[in-house]
Amino acid sequence: MSELRTARLLLRAWRPTDLAPWAAMNADPEVRRYFPAVLTQEQSAASAARFQAALDERGWGWWAVEVCATGEFIGFTGLDPVDEDMPFTGVETGWRLTRSAWGHGYATEAARAAVDFGFTTLGLPEILAVTTATNLRSQAVMRRLGMTHDPADGFDDPGVPDGPLRRNVVYRVSAGTAVTG
Repeated sequence: MSELRTARLLLRAWRPTDLAPWAAMNADPEVRRYFPAVLTQEQSAASAARFQAALDERGWGWWAVEVCATGEFIGFTGLDPVDEDMPFTGVETGWRLTRSAWGHGYATEAARAAVDFGFTTLGLPEILAVTTATNLRSQAVMRRLGMTHDPADGFDDPGVPDGPLRRNVVYRVSAGTAVTG
């Protein structure tokens, strides 16, 4: 499995010690603001197990993110094939961080490492990012990565009930146009 390191962060395998902070993060209504619901401890544990299984199988996926200076687990970022029920295909990048990690540039730094890996190591021609139309903070990270949004790519997520979270936007970046560093 690949590990990625940036100036401040380590993107790594999931550890048993990540489960409690991961579950607490997913139980936080503000962290889950752009998702239909918070997750139970069992749901969080199951997601971490799925993420680690994909890392073991492919060598890449949704990595746990750790602050190098402190060893603190702060969330996840990475790359994953788009779900089959989506109206498009490809590989997406994404992130979710605990509230205490917001506002430090960690999401952009971690996602940039994942995108760089996708282009340089995996040879992907394009990487996508998807979020709700109302999640402006994630859209700002996408723009910092050099991603662009075509309004024609908007869609209603089939897995989300009618309401403000159903409408999604897609951002894209092609190899050679991503902001690296």
